[in-house]
Amino acid sequence: MDFTPFFHLLDPPFELRPFLLDIKRRHKIGLATNRSVTVPRLLEHLNLVDVFDAVACTQDKVKPKPAPDIVNLCMERAGVTRERAVYVGDSEIDYIAAQGAGVRFIGLVDRVKSPLVIERLDDLPAALERLAAA
Repeated sequence: MDFTPFFHLLDPPFELRPFLLDIKRRHKIGLATNRSVTVPRLLEHLNLVDVFDAVACTQDKVKPKPAPDIVNLCMERAGVTRERAVYVGDSEIDYIAAQGAGVRFIGLVDRVKSPLVIERLDDLPAALERLAAA
């Protein structure tokens, strides 16, 4: 299904571009998604085209999440080892994909049962710092 007609319904909690660019000063950023043909248009819509170090989606002919293939491809494209990678997700399939790829996981909102959960996306920088210190 083409989600492009629904992009106008997306309501990020704050301006994502400066937030992600700030995180990118200390970390590489990747996008691993089960979306396919709409990914480039979605990134354009959100003004995030040049923000990610790597993007992997089902259009790359890999198994969708919960299989770890998209996560592994994203890490490969970003040049990040699984020991240094952290997957941030908001669903159980994200958590399962992260486990399958052998990477640490930060759950976003309480829908995901994982050892580390943040309530809001703007809590992410502090959570990343806690993981780096551990």
